[in-house]
Amino acid sequence: METLIGKKAPAFKATAVVKGNQIVENFSLEQFEGKKDVIFFFYPLDFTFVCPTELLAFQRKIAEFEKRNVAVVGCSIDSEFSHLAWLQTDLNKGGIKGVEYPIVSDLSKTIAENYGVLAGEYDYNEDGTVKFNGAPVAYRGLFLIDKNGVVRHSVINDLPLGRSIDEAIRTVDALQHFEKHGEVCPADWKEGADAMTATHEGVSEYLATHQN
Repeated sequence: METLIGKKAPAFKATAVVKGNQIVENFSLEQFEGKKDVIFFFYPLDFTFVCPTELLAFQRKIAEFEKRNVAVVGCSIDSEFSHLAWLQTDLNKGGIKGVEYPIVSDLSKTIAENYGVLAGEYDYNEDGTVKFNGAPVAYRGLFLIDKNGVVRHSVINDLPLGRSIDEAIRTVDALQHFEKHGEVCPADWKEGADAMTATHEGVSEYLATHQN
């Protein structure tokens, strides 16, 4: 699969549910260009098991993203009506009531396919009819898109593997630190820790003071 890193995020216009209860047409990530970084993430299906833990975890941390001027947007291959029903279902009944960031409907699976996270592919039978090999849902893909609409980070998990929301925040911090200070961020860097200049001298100085 060809990476999207360093390239413009694939554009789309699709139906989405926003603020937990409003269906909007022609939702696009382009509305954030020049204004906000974006965490755009895919999940397999509404009304499943690992998925609500992730969507609710993003909502619990939404203030952390907002103070970093980052928009969080989810997406799956479910319809907007499925999204809406799930968003209106209480947590104790398997729902995600309380989630307010946008959730995009990708019924055609073209958004997942363009982002390289569709867990299968279309093919043809010997008689010329279309078949789908694999699971017709999205892997757990996550993309950090900067204010210019360029993909700066991505991670894709298989269906059983839930993601770390704290790692998404850490990566946002690293990108914003680099953009503000011009310093690159070493392994396991966190906000407030030392970064380094992208030179041999900078690396040597960092390693000399962080050997342990």
